[in-house]
Amino acid sequence: MAEKDLETRFQEAVEIASKMTQASLPQDVQLRLYAYYKQATFGTIEPNNSSSFDLRNAFKTNAWMQISHLSVEEAKELYIEAILSLSKK
Repeated sequence: MAEKDLETRFQEAVEIASKMTQASLPQDVQLRLYAYYKQATFGTIEPNNSSSFDLRNAFKTNAWMQISHLSVEEAKELYIEAILSLSKK
């Protein structure tokens, strides 16, 4: 049997994640998953010089910026690994 391609495995991980509750995950894990997902789906974050400041979005942006060196493929792999690890707990 052929191994599933990266995009299929990523979409399956997204489906698993969509069934998880935020309350079941620590905030640092939520931020890491958010960053991997954004990097995997949008690529490297574009600097935003918005004058509005929202602490929640600042944490999300910071998490994404910290992994912006990853390729889309690497981010997908890390997202898949993280989701599968969490779903086994």
